[in-house]
Amino acid sequence: MTDFLHEAKSLFPYTQTLRRDFHMHPELGFNEIRTGGIVAKELETLGIEVTKGIGKTGVVGLLEGAKPGPTLLLRFDMDALPMTEDTGAEYASQNQGVMHACGHDGHTAIGLTVAKILNAHKNELAGSIKFCFQPSEEGTNGEEVGGAELMMKDGVLEGPKVDMTLSMHLWNEKPLGWVHVARGPVMAGAEEFKIKIIGKGGHGAVPHATIDPVVCAAQIISTAQTIVSRNVAPLETAVVSFTIINGGTAFNIIPQEVSMEGTIRTFDPQVRTKVVKRFEEIVKGVASAMGCQVEMKVKQLTPALINAEQVTAKVQETARRVLPQADHDNTPYLTMGAEDMAFIQEKVKGCYFFVGSNNKEKHLDYGHHHPRFDFDEQALINGAALMSAAAMDILK
Repeated sequence: MTDFLHEAKSLFPYTQTLRRDFHMHPELGFNEIRTGGIVAKELETLGIEVTKGIGKTGVVGLLEGAKPGPTLLLRFDMDALPMTEDTGAEYASQNQGVMHACGHDGHTAIGLTVAKILNAHKNELAGSIKFCFQPSEEGTNGEEVGGAELMMKDGVLEGPKVDMTLSMHLWNEKPLGWVHVARGPVMAGAEEFKIKIIGKGGHGAVPHATIDPVVCAAQIISTAQTIVSRNVAPLETAVVSFTIINGGTAFNIIPQEVSMEGTIRTFDPQVRTKVVKRFEEIVKGVASAMGCQVEMKVKQLTPALINAEQVTAKVQETARRVLPQADHDNTPYLTMGAEDMAFIQEKVKGCYFFVGSNNKEKHLDYGHHHPRFDFDEQALINGAALMSAAAMDILK
């Protein structure tokens, strides 16, 4: 039986070199031109059929096995974040104001390593593998939709039709050696809301002559917090967070309007419907009661990411065999973070797993999206080994 962990270890210099190069040259969503170019070149060098420009800057490689069978899509995200890096690493970002602060540089390097490994075993494959290198997972970056949806619109799930998917995330909330593969929901569905409260401005010393949108906004924020505590069952989960408030120009002027933005997170579709409905009722109702007009938009960013039972069971079995020394966590591990891979897993059954990557002793334990985020690169080995082995097990 193939020792995929050994193969991933032997390719570690290749993986690490790629990861550090991507880290030094981060690119924002739908701008991954250099990154996508390297991905395409590496895949073409292996003789894998490459299609560029799927989802604007996405790259897809198709590897056909020796025997007919299903098509398995392996997805790896490529984009960075609009942040200034503060790690002091020798491979720190050379692109001012842009940083790989979520591990996507590692994901892309893992993806190319997996392509190398599976290409060497293509005669053992019964089916095809699509290597999907996705742009703009972190947001839409000016486009109407994010990377996963745009790739779907461009046909990434067709030609050949995708039957199953695998995807992963290096996870700095957990230590190196931890692996999480579990059925059911793993990441939350996310909504983005934007609200404009329109009142009647005036002098701060004469509030009775105004309709104060600031007070109205405060009431909306406070009342909206009762949704989770009073409208969602105690054993169910939801989050309502106001994250941006803008209004006013001076200490003695009651403004004409106040704008607010934020997010709603849920795991269950029925809970989502209930929370969004109640949120809209509260915003409109409070504004009306206080004499203000309101403009509101609630937009779904992603549905909840839910792992299919059969695919996940196969990956769990593979993980225990390939990474016998790992801390295998098959219990539900939920994060309120969102992931646009959920759009693909709504259409195709799949498994999204986590690979622990922090190392406190090396001070590599800052959270995702932190300016000092970095991970223990040994996690690249675990990610590449598990992804390769799981793909082979599914397409034996």
